[in-house]
Amino acid sequence: MQQRHIGKVLLGAWFVVLLSSCSPFSKLQKSGTDDEKYKGAIQYYKKSDWYRAGLLFEELIPVLKGSTESEMAQFYYAYTQYHQQQYLLSATLFKKFYETFARSDYAQEAMYMYAFSLYKDTPAFNLDQSNTLTATSALQDFVNAYPESQYKEECTRMILELRKKLERKAYEKAKLYYKTSGFNIASYKSSVIAIENFQKEFPDSEYNEELAFLKVDAEFSLAQNSLETKQKERYQEAMNYHQLFVDKYPTSRFLKQSEKMYETSQKELDRLTKEEQAREKGKLKTPDANRPAKVTAAN
Repeated sequence: MQQRHIGKVLLGAWFVVLLSSCSPFSKLQKSGTDDEKYKGAIQYYKKSDWYRAGLLFEELIPVLKGSTESEMAQFYYAYTQYHQQQYLLSATLFKKFYETFARSDYAQEAMYMYAFSLYKDTPAFNLDQSNTLTATSALQDFVNAYPESQYKEECTRMILELRKKLERKAYEKAKLYYKTSGFNIASYKSSVIAIENFQKEFPDSEYNEELAFLKVDAEFSLAQNSLETKQKERYQEAMNYHQLFVDKYPTSRFLKQSEKMYETSQKELDRLTKEEQAREKGKLKTPDANRPAKVTAAN
């Protein structure tokens, strides 16, 4: 019984192969002239049969080199790959087209499709954003090259969308440093640096209020966990960050938390100043430069 079933499956597979080998497309591929293949490729393209059209154009491009059909074969071939969601390949093909046929009526469209293909291939914000940077650059290059193009508004929209993706990635990176700071004091420093970099790159971001507060918190925590000889400087820095935060966000929901850290920093500064004065008078020993105020992994 099982052998009969296997036999039927093999017979069916053989029948499919036989039909395929006898199909018009197969015959065209095997025995058609270049002219017949080109016309067939155009027909498949118009029917949105991107796979068959792509196979024929790919085969024809080397043969058609130098002919009048060569330009359109390469242009259509790029589109067949785009429609099959082979975005990196289509980007490569569209770029090659506008570089090869710079004076073509389709050069502008090809340059746009190069950038658009890269845009379609950009990953989610939580992944590596190298492709996003490349796509953003390509879109901006297109706008610069064709400022009056019909695609200008769409390119501008995509650039803003990709910048939002980069912004979210940078925000999450800064927050990650902050979240891991409790395990390694070096992360407090990294968190402050990442937040400052974010503020410079995205000055109008909706995340800046939260990050400005987290910078106060990170610097305050850094001061608490630092070597005693470095605490004064870092508490003062936390107070400076607080003042900047209050000046820019006077009604922030984080205001009370920031004010508490400011008050604590002021008290700690007063304490450290008094201890310095006492040491100068010889009433206290000089603190051990290697002794942190709290248990920490770094200084």
